[in-house]
Amino acid sequence: MEDTNSAHGAHQPTAEGQNNATFSQEDFYTPTWQQYVRDFKEYLLLERQLSANSVDAYMHDVQHLARFASIMSVEPTDVTAETLRLLLVNMNEQHVAITTQCRILSGLRTFFRMLVLGDEMADNPAEMVEMPRISRHLPDVLTDEEISRMQATLDRTRPDHFRNYAIIEVMYGCGLRVSELTDLMLNDIYDTEECLMIRGKGNKVRWVPINQHALTLLTDYIVQVRSQITPQHGEESYVFLSRRGHHLTRMFIFKFLKQAVQDAGINKHISPHSLRHSFATELVENGADLRAVQEMLGHESISTTEIYTHLSRQYLRATLETYHPHYRRD
Repeated sequence: MEDTNSAHGAHQPTAEGQNNATFSQEDFYTPTWQQYVRDFKEYLLLERQLSANSVDAYMHDVQHLARFASIMSVEPTDVTAETLRLLLVNMNEQHVAITTQCRILSGLRTFFRMLVLGDEMADNPAEMVEMPRISRHLPDVLTDEEISRMQATLDRTRPDHFRNYAIIEVMYGCGLRVSELTDLMLNDIYDTEECLMIRGKGNKVRWVPINQHALTLLTDYIVQVRSQITPQHGEESYVFLSRRGHHLTRMFIFKFLKQAVQDAGINKHISPHSLRHSFATELVENGADLRAVQEMLGHESISTTEIYTHLSRQYLRATLETYHPHYRRD
């Protein structure tokens, strides 16, 4: 996209100047930057009505640019997409984490949105800069056989073990986040439709199918185990309860899964999220439509779901290398 701010007489930073600019230099802004930083703080406090912590975070982000641009003699309304790309290059050279770079660029988009709304800039230069790519490190994926081994370590004649067995089945069978599991309510279970109503991130509701085996286990747990527990005040609607009637915590589920993995002799780094990743990986490897997987996982963007296609390609290559004579390694 052509940079629309270049027509406003922007001062383009040079490569030489960019190499000399570091965040360790004296912390100073031009008078214009000082004023715009103050205006931004007022905008966040008065118009956006953000909390003090959020305002501090935004101020930290814009101060990165204010220092850099002051050194480069670029005033706020002269900043272009190229200026911001040079800022990212500079941060890379300073070994600033990619996640931090993404957060700063996001904050700068808000800063320049203020200038566009105030008719001081025609376009938001930060919107023209692609977010740095974050490498995604997924937890180890469990196979169906490994999940069965984990469940086999539980004594289903014990009420707490029966509950934990059902939890593994529901998380793996429905691809739930651990928080979605712990927040599951009795009226979120739709037996006839064989669906769960899940409240995900941002309290967004989605419908997730539940297989008959998982639904039967869930129903048996509620009828046989949960009915013998007296819920604490305010906990009456939660599906999964402790023996003392409190709804389960994320840490509890992490601990019991870790113990089940250890008892099953599985040498992998497993977290509750591993069951969700295993759910998605199984679907993609077996040819499920990516949009359907996105819907079931509750992903905002299809790009988040697409990482499972990478895992699937790795799986296909590993299969070829194992079973096809022309791919076998010596």
